[in-house]
Amino acid sequence: MNDYQFKLVKVQGEFVWHSHAETDETFIVLEGELTIEFRDGQVNLKSGEMFVVPKGMEHKPMAENECKIMVIEPVGVVNTGKTDSQLTAENDVWV
Repeated sequence: MNDYQFKLVKVQGEFVWHSHAETDETFIVLEGELTIEFRDGQVNLKSGEMFVVPKGMEHKPMAENECKIMVIEPVGVVNTGKTDSQLTAENDVWV
């Protein structure tokens, strides 16, 4: 929609510390519980809750148990920002 993608993601375990210099990133929890860690704290989200990580803010999503989320961000945004990781996903892949 208008150069934004709505990405459905399953999360379990810890992700990598990363940021997105050019855009905010929206997380909506569809099922389960998600924690988004920041260098100075964290946000805990449950099913039906949403949080917007401001652009440039370093963060690390994590879920103790499998969590289903929707991530809303502009087309072309790499899931790990500029952080090189085994968890970097190929962009714009449809399943």
